[in-house]
Amino acid sequence: MVEQAAPTIENQESREHYEAVVLGAGISGLVSAAVLIEQGYRRILVIDEFEKYGGNHIDCAIGPYSFDIGSFIFQDDSPLLVHFPEMLPLYVPIDPTWGKLTPQGAVAGYPLSIKDDILRSGLWGCARIGLSVLYSRISRPAIRNARDFARYWIGDYLLRRSGLESYMMRFFGIAAEKVDLDFAEKRMLWIKEHSSPRAMLRHLRPRKAEAPTNRQLARPKSGYDDLYAVAAAKLRGQGTEFRLGCTVSQIRKAGSVFHLDTTGGAVTADRVVSTIPINRALEISGLGADENLTSVTLISLFFSFSGKKGFDCAVLYNFSHGGFWKRLTMYSDFYGTAEGREYFGVEVIASQAGNSLEIAERDFRSHVAANHLFDGDLRLEGSRFVPNAYPIYINRAQERVGVALARLRAFGIESFGRQGGFDYQPTARVSTQNAETQVRRGPAQKVS
Repeated sequence: MVEQAAPTIENQESREHYEAVVLGAGISGLVSAAVLIEQGYRRILVIDEFEKYGGNHIDCAIGPYSFDIGSFIFQDDSPLLVHFPEMLPLYVPIDPTWGKLTPQGAVAGYPLSIKDDILRSGLWGCARIGLSVLYSRISRPAIRNARDFARYWIGDYLLRRSGLESYMMRFFGIAAEKVDLDFAEKRMLWIKEHSSPRAMLRHLRPRKAEAPTNRQLARPKSGYDDLYAVAAAKLRGQGTEFRLGCTVSQIRKAGSVFHLDTTGGAVTADRVVSTIPINRALEISGLGADENLTSVTLISLFFSFSGKKGFDCAVLYNFSHGGFWKRLTMYSDFYGTAEGREYFGVEVIASQAGNSLEIAERDFRSHVAANHLFDGDLRLEGSRFVPNAYPIYINRAQERVGVALARLRAFGIESFGRQGGFDYQPTARVSTQNAETQVRRGPAQKVS
C-alpha cells in the first residue's frame, strides 16, 4: 500500500533520521534507491510531490480508454529490469512502427527516408540536395546552434524538403537557430549518424534486415501505477520508505547532516540525492533558481476515432510545414480497440498553441483534415497540461547547468536526471544508466 503524506507535521515524529533521502520517485529516483541499497544503505526515504510513482511517466484512463501523457516505449533488455526484474511480466509486448507526415502531405519513413525525402524529389531535386549538402560541407560555416548542426549534415534544401526544420521548431518550441549546439548534438545525433557517405551507401545497398535483439514493450493497459508499485514494493521490502504527495519546503545543513522540512514531517539525513527539477532543488536549498533554465510545457490531447485514419504506423510525427502538434501515438495499436473505436494521444507545445487547449484541439482537427487523416468520427475524450516535460538548451544552458550543479554539490546534494540534471534523456535505459553512474560516483560506500 502507498504511504500517503501525513496531513500535519505534528502527526509525525520530529526529526526522523535517515541514512539517505531521495527526492523524486520517478525512474531516476527508484533506481537511485536501488543503488543506495547496493551500497549498504538500509534506512532510505523517497519523497515525491506526486501522489504516484513514476515521475513524468503518467497515464490517463478515460472510460474504456487508456492514454499515456506523452509517448513511452520500453525494451526488455533495459538495465531498469536488472534492478526490478519483477516488472517485466507486467509490460505489454508490442511491435511499433514509426512514420512522419511530410510537407508534401504523404506519410513516409521516420526520421529521414532515402526513397521519400530524396528519390521522390526527382532528378533535379536529387541534384539540389547533393549540391546543397556539398556546399554546406565545403563552405564550413561556424556551427553555433541546432539549425546550423542540421544544415551542415543534410544541407538547406533537404532540411526544408524533409520537414525536419519544421519539426525542430515544434520540438523545441522556438526557432532552431536559438537552440544551443549542446542540445542539438545530444538530441539530434542521429542526423550525423545517418548522413555520412558511409551511412548513405548502407541505405542504398540491398541487405538482409537484421532481426531485433530485444522486444519493444508498452506499459500495462491498467497504467503505470501497477508497474512502478512493483518496484516500490521491492524497495520497501529492503528498508526503503516512501512519502508520496509530500512537499519539501526547505533543506538546511548542520555540519554533515541535512535537515529537511516537509509536509510529512521534519527529517534529517546523511545523504540527499535529488532527481526533482533543478530549479526546485536550488530554491528549497536556499541557493536561488536560474530562471534562464527553461523546460517545455506540453499539452496532451486524448482522442477516440472511428473511420479511416489514413496511415498504418503506431507513432506519427508531424514534419509538415503546418499544424502545432508534433507527435501522435495510437494506443489502440498496443492495447486493442475499445468499444470498436481506436484511440490515441497527441502532443502539442503549449506555448505554440497560446497555452490554450481549445486552440490546440481546433488546430489539430483542421490540420489532419487538410491532410486527409482521420476521416470519420473524431472525438476529444480529454486533455492534460504537462509542465517540465523536457529541458530546452538556450542562453548557454550547458554552462548554466554546470554552475547550478556545482552549487548543489558544494552544498552536498547530488542532483541528476532529466529534471535534476536538466538533461534530455530520451529513454528509460539512459535514465537508469545515468542514475547508476551518478549515485555510485557519490560519497564513499557505507559498510553494511
